[in-house]
Amino acid sequence: AARPVQPGPPPGRPALPLAPLLPEGVWCFSELFFVREPQDVTASRKDAVVLDCQARGEAPITITWLKNGGKVSESERIYTLSNGSLYISEVEGRKGEQSDEGFYQCLALNKYGAILSKKSHLTLATISAFEVQPLSTEVQEGGIARFTCKIAANPPAVVTWEVNRTTLPLSMDRITALPTGVLQIYGVEQKDAGNYRCVATTITSRRKSAEATLNVIPGTQHPFHKPAIIAGPQNVTASLHQTVVLECVATGNPKPIISWSRLDHKSIDVFNTRVLGNGNLMISDVKVQHAGVYVCRATIPGTRNFTVAMATLTVLAPPSFVEWPESLTRPRAGTARFACQAEGIPAPKISWLKNGRRIHSNGRIKMYNSKLVINQIIPEDDAIYQCMAENSQGSVLSRARLTVVMSEDRPSAPYNVHAETMSSSAILLAWERPLYNSDKVIAYSVHYMKAEGLNNEEYQVVIGNDTTHYIIDDLEPASNYTFYIVAYMPLGASQMSDHVTQHTLEDVPLRAPEISLTSRSPTDILISWLPIPAKYRRGQVVLYRLSFRLSTDSKIQVLELPGTSDEYLLEGLRPDSVYLVRITAATRVGWGEASLWTSHRTPKATSVKAPKSPELRLEPINCTTITVQWQQDSDDTAAIQGYKLYYKEEGQQENGPILLDASDLEYTVSGLDPRRKYHVRLLAYNNMEEGYQADQTVSTPGCVSVRDRMVPPPPPPHHLYAKANTSSSIYLHWGKPAFTSAQVINYTIRCNPVGLQNASLVLYLQTSETHMLVQGLEPKTMYEFAVRLHVDQLSSPWSPVVYHTTLPEAPSGPPVGVKVTLIEDDTALVSWKPPDGPETVVTRYTILYASRKSWIAGEWQVLHREGAMTMALLENLVAGNVYLVKIAASNEVGEGPFSNAVELAQCSDYFYHNLLIFFFTIAYSDYYHLDQKSMTGIVVGVCIALTCILICILILIYRSKARKTSAPKPVQQSTDQLSHTNISLASANEVEKSIEGIAENAESLLPMIVGNSFVDAKGGSDLIINSYGPVTKANCKKRWLFFQNTKKMKTEEPQRRFVQAVCLYQPGTTVLISEDDSPSSPGQQSNFQVPFSIAADTEHSANSEGSHETGDSGRFSHESNDEIHLSSVTSATLCYSVFPSSLTLPKRHGIDDNAEYSGIAVLSNGALHYI
Repeated sequence: AARPVQPGPPPGRPALPLAPLLPEGVWCFSELFFVREPQDVTASRKDAVVLDCQARGEAPITITWLKNGGKVSESERIYTLSNGSLYISEVEGRKGEQSDEGFYQCLALNKYGAILSKKSHLTLATISAFEVQPLSTEVQEGGIARFTCKIAANPPAVVTWEVNRTTLPLSMDRITALPTGVLQIYGVEQKDAGNYRCVATTITSRRKSAEATLNVIPGTQHPFHKPAIIAGPQNVTASLHQTVVLECVATGNPKPIISWSRLDHKSIDVFNTRVLGNGNLMISDVKVQHAGVYVCRATIPGTRNFTVAMATLTVLAPPSFVEWPESLTRPRAGTARFACQAEGIPAPKISWLKNGRRIHSNGRIKMYNSKLVINQIIPEDDAIYQCMAENSQGSVLSRARLTVVMSEDRPSAPYNVHAETMSSSAILLAWERPLYNSDKVIAYSVHYMKAEGLNNEEYQVVIGNDTTHYIIDDLEPASNYTFYIVAYMPLGASQMSDHVTQHTLEDVPLRAPEISLTSRSPTDILISWLPIPAKYRRGQVVLYRLSFRLSTDSKIQVLELPGTSDEYLLEGLRPDSVYLVRITAATRVGWGEASLWTSHRTPKATSVKAPKSPELRLEPINCTTITVQWQQDSDDTAAIQGYKLYYKEEGQQENGPILLDASDLEYTVSGLDPRRKYHVRLLAYNNMEEGYQADQTVSTPGCVSVRDRMVPPPPPPHHLYAKANTSSSIYLHWGKPAFTSAQVINYTIRCNPVGLQNASLVLYLQTSETHMLVQGLEPKTMYEFAVRLHVDQLSSPWSPVVYHTTLPEAPSGPPVGVKVTLIEDDTALVSWKPPDGPETVVTRYTILYASRKSWIAGEWQVLHREGAMTMALLENLVAGNVYLVKIAASNEVGEGPFSNAVELAQCSDYFYHNLLIFFFTIAYSDYYHLDQKSMTGIVVGVCIALTCILICILILIYRSKARKTSAPKPVQQSTDQLSHTNISLASANEVEKSIEGIAENAESLLPMIVGNSFVDAKGGSDLIINSYGPVTKANCKKRWLFFQNTKKMKTEEPQRRFVQAVCLYQPGTTVLISEDDSPSSPGQQSNFQVPFSIAADTEHSANSEGSHETGDSGRFSHESNDEIHLSSVTSATLCYSVFPSSLTLPKRHGIDDNAEYSGIAVLSNGALHYI
């Protein structure tokens, strides 16, 4: 007979052509099934309630109702309708047995057996008193007012708000009422003052809270202050399809902007989320994928001032099946296996029913790992079996029928069964053929299970009748197994053979112990570990090996401990240092694989009053979830404000911190990957400092979903090979198992990034070839690949996982911060920074440079540097040329764009450039990491130069003092004084004599006689004395003047002609220099213009024309004006220039238009004397 199925085909399974077609539109077999099942109901007292239950199948069908597992007593108030539904005319709400609240199920029975419906929860509508009432508050104008109220009700109450006992209008953008019972008023105004209260309404009741007064006081101007979250999101647990609101209210000046993100960096579902008010996140129709840690961030616009708050959303989901039991037909004395897998949050509990009644294990019937196994089938086992999965969110049932085939002419049992150990995982089993009806045997069934423990899972292998021995090679090492054999004929099976027990050999441990690291003081680490599970121990552990080292030291210290130990205290360690620890276990066969390094930081030496390490305990709940539990030491007197939790998969980035309250002693981490090792770190903290941390590792188990079948699954593909093709594709190739060519084989490729926590993002691809190009991948990302095959409706296990990383993308941008600096006459230093972007990988840089002539001809000189270098020297440059330099970054994928060309002009100011390179090197030494030898050479060279300058200054001061006693010569009284510019005239002969005197003592600053005035230019003095006494001058602002480039002046001012120039220069002073040129013709006048530049400070100079692009700080000139602003010149030494011919001066200097002068003197106060 055909087996019964669910009212609809489960996901992924096709609907079968069944009959008859029911009015409800559901196809199903005719044995027995439910058309309608009861649903959860919430009712008021005295209301009438109908719980639906309609079954179809071969008549007659009897319906019976159960309440909390017991039969419902029918009466005039409660009875069953003709269609099978249960009718309650008036719901009673009294406590005890008289209450109608509870879990209801209907049981349908016909000749094939009985089936039980899912549970229906009948509850009464209730509403409690307010748990939280709004409180009065005082708010400044423009501030934020917030009221909250909380009430428990079934179904949940709808909360509204009233102000001054009238309904609060919510049409204004300033006012937001959250479904959770929170009222927010932004930008409070005087008109918002009043009495507020909330009103909670259900289908049966309505309650009003106490009133709270809002007082509004005049606002004051607040200065800038950082953002603060005054009402952050709270941890929420929600059921599937509910609506969740995460609140976030922040203050700050200016007003902060609120944004939301997930801690795991996954994108937020934009279709089911929206923002309420000024930053509250509402998620409607909550699904499992919405679970996670949400981060609210408040940021002051245009700044980096922000603060965050986090909350965890946990989504509960009712059970749903991922594997259903299938109907079976088995001979008497055979074995039947039903498999059932369900998922849900929390993890559902699996139980089995036979004809609607719960099954209990006995000698023949066993239940383990959600499977039901019936050995030595008898006629009474012919029935309908149901798998029921239930958790706090509901229950679900799936069914299958076992049909028993009867036969009396059965063979006798195989005999003389014996076993021999082959290795740590293989045992050879042999037997003799049955003595009776052996010629009718068509197959043998080998049964085996672990001998130790209770309720162990039994495994079965079916082999042909042409052999009487078999090797079982998937056993666990160091374990006892029990075996028996059953012979099969077409219509029946023999009795079980005698049982035989055999022991497998030991092997090396398959896994290292899980370790825990804590510190009792700043100088020790307590290492403790858990015993290795027997499945991975593979024998008796006789030794442990501990290895530890400083994270900054490569020297490893090793300790060996007996196999009975479970902890060890490392002492004499450095405080506030990171230590790495790993452990290895050994059996009598040898050492297993060592664990990965686990890090632990010892506390600071000053942290004697910090909270001690909590006692940490980790436990996997299922293959994707672990629970973290801890207990603080009762002797610890330090105050605790809360806990910080961090976790990471081995080799991956750490997640956290997750901030927990001081009262929390447990936390559940979900969304993990199966069969991965995770490192969890926990520490307590207070207002003063963080406490000692506790570190522990835990491994998640595997998610088993492959069904047990009578026919063993085919082997997986072998020799899986992966090779990166581009930055977004990887080429896969694998070997085909040894099947006949007539069979059609299909393959499924599983692909996902390493460390992926969302199983819905795993990519599955199908092909019939033994190779595939997987495309659409992320650049520079490690992926894991596995392949399985499908043949004759059978699927193999997944192949061993292969890891491979996609190639990085070619650089998308050029190097940044390109600077070119001349360091010698023919050598320049070019420096740069890597292209922007944290994921950019650079393996080589290409530097192109050329003079302007070569650039026009398209001829570039090329240099290459490794990706780790960000400097290069451009050598053999030609003086006087302007060079263009540009740089590009490249990697194995390709080359990125070139940077904009940077100009470098040759300059002869060699010493200045060397000094500039020194300061450039000092400024960027941290970035470019110059070696010690280069830094020493630069420092020594500059020190020698500074020493020489200091010696010269001392000599000048000494000679100046030696001539201090020299008396000035009297001069004739000046006939003219200028208020802003003091000008004295003298004959050419007097000037020439003065120049000769200066030339003789160029190093010293002597008092000078010019014209009719006595000038004291020594030591920066600006005093001018004539026969009437000192000459007064206007105050001047001090500025710095630098040398003009003499070559540039010669090019730009060809009409300037001077025969001789003498200048006394002091460091830090401004000097006007005349230039020597070819003499002019007799009688020809020269228009005298004094070019000079003014720089406010060195920062301005660095950005001057011609140097801001290339960073060549050796050029500091600006084009001068035609007029000389004497009032801006200070602290100048005396400079003479002798003119070969007549000189025309600007009229505003107060000089005769037709007068001829032979020289000019510049005094320290900026005054000019024409001679």
